[in-house]
Amino acid sequence: MLIRIDPDSSRPLYDQVAASVRADILAERLAPGDHLPAAREVAAALEINLHTVLHAYQRLRDEGLVDLRRGRGAVVAASAAPLAALAHDISALVQRAEGLGISAETLAAVVKEHRPPGKGNAS
Repeated sequence: MLIRIDPDSSRPLYDQVAASVRADILAERLAPGDHLPAAREVAAALEINLHTVLHAYQRLRDEGLVDLRRGRGAVVAASAAPLAALAHDISALVQRAEGLGISAETLAAVVKEHRPPGKGNAS
């Protein structure tokens, strides 16, 4: 697994780390039960702060994509499987939005607004 970041991006590093893992789940390069690299290894490889990686892993846990277990580290959760199943639909929606001139930020906001009542906000 290769976690990618762009140090020149204005996007926070923890968000880039989390997005890289999410992309690997969508592309089915990661599946439920797969272990993520240890946070210390990721931090050292990317030359970023350990707490930045831990923040990313905690965000993925809050989204229900990763289980964090003492002694076992970060593991892709079973609840992540449907995300990969939606990959084609998500890609089509993003392409359609781009064709209509809708930014990714606007599309994300609209998706968040259309959540069923009673569902927690994972952001």
